Amino acid sequence: MDPSRREFLKSAGVMGAVAAAGGSSAAGDSLALDSALAKTATSQAVRIVQTDVLDIGYEETGPSAGFPIILLHGFPYDVRSWDGVVPPLADAGYRVLVPYLRGYGPTRFRDPAAPRMAEQAAIAQDVVDFADALGLERFALAGFDWGNRAACITAILHPERVRAQVACAGYSVQNTVTPGRPAPAATEARLWYQWYFNTERGRAGLEANRHGIIRYLWDTFSPGWQYTDEAYDRSAPSFDNPDFVDVVIHSYQHRHVNAPGEDRFLAVERELAQRPQIQVPAIVLRGAESGFGRPSANPAGDQQRFPSLVARHIVEGAGHNLPAHRPDAVSLALLELLA
Repeated sequence: MDPSRREFLKSAGVMGAVAAAGGSSAAGDSLALDSALAKTATSQAVRIVQTDVLDIGYEETGPSAGFPIILLHGFPYDVRSWDGVVPPLADAGYRVLVPYLRGYGPTRFRDPAAPRMAEQAAIAQDVVDFADALGLERFALAGFDWGNRAACITAILHPERVRAQVACAGYSVQNTVTPGRPAPAATEARLWYQWYFNTERGRAGLEANRHGIIRYLWDTFSPGWQYTDEAYDRSAPSFDNPDFVDVVIHSYQHRHVNAPGEDRFLAVERELAQRPQIQVPAIVLRGAESGFGRPSANPAGDQQRFPSLVARHIVEGAGHNLPAHRPDAVSLALLELLA
């Protein structure tokens, strides 16, 4: 076994045991939920499935014969964001699969010499490869941040395989072909980390101070959310993946047309630059307390991007990491779509 993967599994197990044994001083709903998740967390065995490009680490809960639901985390988070979402789905008879994205946790590139790229089309292809490796013909998807982008693209390119989608924060497909225009000053300021990661100083900073940067982003992405040190410690081993920095840097440089992508995805990225609609049945959830600003009450944009939109909800008490903040909203949306 890869020594770095062995260390991840060891660290994750230790952190899970600490979280389950130790209480936290809950203050408010967010800390109470975090404490409850820590105390009820099970020691999920990490499984590994092999694709052409990756050995993908994932967690699985629920009956193996159940209809599969794939839950996709974002940056800078990991599979622990879904801990509160999984139990109701598994209890309802669904097979719930939660993979670590490339560059996170135990997921590893199979070829040591392969470029550590992470353009949006590649991460979406990872989802398809993951499903293929497990023999899944059809599945439901839910995701946020990078994971939502991967889910959106999978639904666009393979609608026959996606039965339903829960899109946290709506449509997030990017135009990586044409450089975007500068946004208003407040928006540019909120995206400081993206500009930082487009510099060598940003790469060096993420390498030297990844946990400080990630915790700062947790705070600012969801300013109303209080989390415990134990909550961060449960996710922290995922960010020590040896490919984490390269993957993150490439993702943010590629989306701003400052780094090349893989040749095999050139045609896909050109297609995605046209911002195709998502035709599968979908529910859009938007966190009311996102650090990127309160979402508009006007549903027109989501209705245009999702012609088969079933529902759209602005979720109070949720920031950017919506599955962790309001797991009930996500699980109920999936159950509604799959009923």
